[in-house]
Amino acid sequence: KMLKAVILIGGPQKGTRFRPLSFEVPKPLFPVAGVPMIQHHIEACVKVPNMKEILLIGFFQPNESLNRFLMSAQQEFRVSIRYLQEYAALGTGGGIYHFRDQILTGTPEAFFVMNTDVCSEFPLLEMLDFQKDHGDTHSFVMLGTTANRTQSLNYGCIVENQDSHEVLHYVEKPSTFVSDIINCGIYLFTPEIFQHIGQVFHSNQQELLLEECSNGWQRAEVIRLEQDIFTALAGRGQLYVFKSDGFWSQIKSAGSAIYASRLYLQQYRQTHPERLAMTDEEGPHIQGNVYIHPTANIDPSAVLGPNVSIGTGVTIGAGVRVRESIILHGATLQDHCCVLNSIVGWDSTIGKWARVEGTPSDPNPNDPYAKIDSETLFRDGKLNPSITILGCNVNIPSEVIILNSIVLPHKDLNRSFKNQIIL
Repeated sequence: KMLKAVILIGGPQKGTRFRPLSFEVPKPLFPVAGVPMIQHHIEACVKVPNMKEILLIGFFQPNESLNRFLMSAQQEFRVSIRYLQEYAALGTGGGIYHFRDQILTGTPEAFFVMNTDVCSEFPLLEMLDFQKDHGDTHSFVMLGTTANRTQSLNYGCIVENQDSHEVLHYVEKPSTFVSDIINCGIYLFTPEIFQHIGQVFHSNQQELLLEECSNGWQRAEVIRLEQDIFTALAGRGQLYVFKSDGFWSQIKSAGSAIYASRLYLQQYRQTHPERLAMTDEEGPHIQGNVYIHPTANIDPSAVLGPNVSIGTGVTIGAGVRVRESIILHGATLQDHCCVLNSIVGWDSTIGKWARVEGTPSDPNPNDPYAKIDSETLFRDGKLNPSITILGCNVNIPSEVIILNSIVLPHKDLNRSFKNQIIL
């Protein structure tokens, strides 16, 4: 039996909370734990037997970085990986419906659909086994996880039959408490899903015909899996939830990329121990989980970790300290600087003895079900303390402190800053 996977990668107007980092690279290619965000999805798909094709659907203009990634991923994983470009943002259901013929080519028995902006251990094999045991061969499975009560309101909430695990109700971002089981944005569908999306498409068309508006056909194609499909399918014996206790997080803001990196680096201990740096005689001192790209040049007196990722061609001088941070390609950290809870942008430079520090936006460590809060940038007119982000080509002079700040690309700073967005 043949399977496929679809990764919904969104487009340029998505990922706005990821600025200034999404200015340089499409968000799906932002490196998390040393590899592009969607490579984690692809690596999970490739482990599934009979996975014949992986389709990326989104509305990015095909660009150099995306094409390069697709080429190298196809070679590395020896599976067909193609990008299908929507003419407009069609929503999570509209995109797969628009390209249903491509998805169904070769008659796959089932296919996975996953959102880009989640980090997960992707229990795809378990979802396949679960589907065999629940409902009939045409049932659909969504991955769920447990959140705490207050945070569940920020997600799609699932009420299940506790014996059969059928989804009885589905409510996207409810205003009052519905359930502490939340939607992880990872689904297993059979081709029958297109009949349900088709019904929504045709009823959208009918409504728009009555309105006689100009771009009606285009608007009928905008369909959301969550609000338009799952809400209607719930309680009809066709939608089931597989609850995973594995790690899961959204990657909405840049701060959550550091948390997602931590989760993936920890997973590397089992799945890719070769990606984790070890302390040796010649190399820097490593604490906890650290990824270092082989092209990086690091002074042996530097101390790195825990939860640090160092990109291609990065230079790190003597006595440098880096912790809970992502250092992107081509950055230079000069002697004795200190980088904590920060993302250092491409080709940026941090001067000697400078200190670049942010405030982590981690979930509450004492609550096993806590998720990362999608913080707003401002609260009560003040900038929320958060991860410090340096855009690309930022120059931080020697001996200054940059604290809880966001620095837009191509800035040469000449003094210390705290709690500011530097435009």
